[in-house]
Amino acid sequence: MTQEKRRYDLDWLRVLAILTVFIFHSGRFFDRMDWHVKNPMTHEGLQTWTMFLASWMMPLIFVISGASLYFALGKVGKFIKDKVLRLLVPLVVGVFTHVALGVYLERLTHHQFTGSFFEFYPKYFQGMYGDGGNFAWMGLHLWYLLVLFVFTLALMPVFYWLKGPGKKVLDWLGNFLAPPGMFYLLALPVAWIMIKVNPQSIWGERAWGGWSLLGYILFFLYGFILFSHNGLQESIKRWRRVSLTLTILYTAALAYTNDRYGSAVFGSRGYTIVNGLFGGNAWLWSVSIFGFGMKRLNFQNRFLAYANEAVLPFYILHQTVLLCVGYIIVRLDIPDALKFIVIGLSSFVIIMAVYEFLIRRVNVMRALFGMKVKTRTVNSKVTSQIGLKV
Repeated sequence: MTQEKRRYDLDWLRVLAILTVFIFHSGRFFDRMDWHVKNPMTHEGLQTWTMFLASWMMPLIFVISGASLYFALGKVGKFIKDKVLRLLVPLVVGVFTHVALGVYLERLTHHQFTGSFFEFYPKYFQGMYGDGGNFAWMGLHLWYLLVLFVFTLALMPVFYWLKGPGKKVLDWLGNFLAPPGMFYLLALPVAWIMIKVNPQSIWGERAWGGWSLLGYILFFLYGFILFSHNGLQESIKRWRRVSLTLTILYTAALAYTNDRYGSAVFGSRGYTIVNGLFGGNAWLWSVSIFGFGMKRLNFQNRFLAYANEAVLPFYILHQTVLLCVGYIIVRLDIPDALKFIVIGLSSFVIIMAVYEFLIRRVNVMRALFGMKVKTRTVNSKVTSQIGLKV
């Protein structure tokens, strides 16, 4: 995204979305589903919280990514190089370093290994994680970087065509969706995918943050389309209160139907109802958040400048630090509410300290964590800012 085209509301939403991911993972120690490290006691309230965030959090991030990509397209060679440095490099570095620590802690707490991390590390390369082995080729939580990298390269010809020879098609889509309420129609393809694509298939599998890959592709494309058309953005902004009202109603309906039909099998009436609401609910959350963000968040300050540069390293580090801190804290004989607070606050402080003193100030570390390196000119030091702007 070039400076003259910078949308500060996107920067704010990116930072707030990654903080939401941090809060989401802070609660995973205490919900009812399996995770890498678990508290001895789990809680239904945290399970509800986990399901609530999972229903819209990652779709929103893919919409943000698609919107940012609209501004980022430039010369093809430079664009590909930028994506390799900002997505692939930190993914590979993570897979071979701190991600192994997360797998190690999982094996310890699940009684699948005893010994030190250094004893475990050679075994980390034995078999693929998710298929009985240890090697986390997708980077555990860094799967987002992998999926985004693949989506970006695979759809790159489409994006360049839409901004070039196919600009009339992009304009037509924007014009079609810009009239009042028409953008809600984009919920229908998402709902159709969630209903019709078998969750046991590769493209329908819900192992990616609770969503299928096909669903993420749609949200990615939606973000690109949304920010290509000013009229569409204005419509979303004007209808933000309506969108929020519909979102609240949809969320309530989803909670009710999930409680009633949550165990329904693929193809059944209950499955159709729950997953249709699930898909539509995510798009409603996205347009609600974007609507209020466009209205209130298109400004810059020092905090945003700092946070936007820190957001990618923060995301890369957050789960590993949470697991290390949580592994210690969940064993303590203190109330679970206090454990949640201590894990979250301690992890946040550690992540920011590592970022500030070990990553932000060292060019080699900046490069390994997907940041642009600082360069010097004859008269001044020029620092290029970068966040999770993909």
